Amino acid sequence: MSKRIAFIGGGNMASAIIGGLIGQGFTPSHIEVVEPFAEARDKLKSTYHIVAQAQPGPELAQADIVIWAVKPQTFKEAAAQVRPHTPNALHLSVAAGIRSDSIAGWLGSERVVRAMPNTPALIGKGISALFARPAVTAHDKEWITKVLAPTGELLWLAAEDQLDAVTALSGSGPAYMFYFMEAMTAAGAEMGLPREQAYQLAVATFIGAGELARRSGEPPEILRQRVTSKGGTTYAAISSMEHDDIKAQFVRAMHAAGQRAKELGDEFGGA
Repeated sequence: MSKRIAFIGGGNMASAIIGGLIGQGFTPSHIEVVEPFAEARDKLKSTYHIVAQAQPGPELAQADIVIWAVKPQTFKEAAAQVRPHTPNALHLSVAAGIRSDSIAGWLGSERVVRAMPNTPALIGKGISALFARPAVTAHDKEWITKVLAPTGELLWLAAEDQLDAVTALSGSGPAYMFYFMEAMTAAGAEMGLPREQAYQLAVATFIGAGELARRSGEPPEILRQRVTSKGGTTYAAISSMEHDDIKAQFVRAMHAAGQRAKELGDEFGGA
C-alpha cells in the first residue's frame, strides 16, 4: 500500500493498527500521528520510530486516509482542527457511538467509514464491524480492508444503527470474558487451587471453547448440551446459574451497553 495514513489519536487502538501496518511492510514514514499526550507520543517513537505531533498541522494534507482513534467526547473539537487540512481524505472512525452524519458534518466530507473494533486487535485476533456511507466507493473499502486486515476479522454492515449492537457484543465483549475469568479464577482459588493455576485453567478454557465453537459450526446450545450430562457437575453449575437468572441478567447488561453507545452519539454528536 503506497497511501499515506494519518491517525488522530495515538492510543492503544491506533497502536494496534499501526503495528499491523508496519508488520505487513508499510513504511513508517508514510504514517502521521496527532497525539496530545507526551507519554503516548514517546511510546510511538520508541516502538515504531514514528514522531507524533501534539497538534494537527499542514502535514495532514498529504494523508489519503485519516483514522480517528479519539474519545467520543473530544471528536468534535479535534475535527474542527483537522478539517482544514484534509479536504480530500477518506475518513475511518473507530470512536464508539459517534454517528457518521455527525462526522461527515464536522469534516465536510461524505467519504466516512465507521468501525467498531475490539481490544484483541492488539494481537491480530480482533473482529471489527464496519459501515460505509454511500459516497464511499468500492475502492475506498478495499483500502480500509487492507488497513484493518492485520487486526483480525472484518464484517461489513448494511445499516449503521447495527453498530450500537456490535459495540455491546464484540466491542465491549472482551471485558465480559475477562469478568468471567476473574470469577472462575476466584472460585478456583477458593476451592484450593493456587491462583496462578486457576487463572491458567480459566484462560485456556476460554481459548479452547472459543476455538471449538468456531470450528464446529454448531449453535452454542448444542455445544453446551454435549458437556452437560443430567445429574453431573456441569449440570449442577448450569442449574445454579439458571436459578439465579444469569443469562437474562447478562442479556440486560448487553442492552445497557448498546443503549450507552446510542447515548454517546446523542450526547457528543450533532452539529
